[in-house]
Amino acid sequence: MPKVTFRNPLTRKDYAPISIDVAPGTTILEAAEECGARVGHACGGNLACSTCHVYVHEGVESLPDKHDKEEDIMDRAFDVRPESRLACQAKLAGDDVEVEITQEGHQAWLDENPDERKKKQTA
Repeated sequence: MPKVTFRNPLTRKDYAPISIDVAPGTTILEAAEECGARVGHACGGNLACSTCHVYVHEGVESLPDKHDKEEDIMDRAFDVRPESRLACQAKLAGDDVEVEITQEGHQAWLDENPDERKKKQTA
């Protein structure tokens, strides 16, 4: 089973990396949801927005290639890099993957979870 490790864009203690073992074929977004990593997904993972934009730092070669629709949606994302992927489209194979949650994705998660955003503001 591949392991996914999520690094948050902030380096404070309360955003320590989170790892989870998942079955091959699981998307990075599904893994994030399962372990509580803060990856936004305003469209519900339906390839209609770019809020699940992540950077894959390790294991990118084991992911399927980006298809045209993912590339089109990625045009809406901020700070796109060669290692950028939409978490809803990147299905895991057998290799471990290390993912950095983008500022955009983290902010989208906070927007989708206003109670958590309030906790962050009062902390």
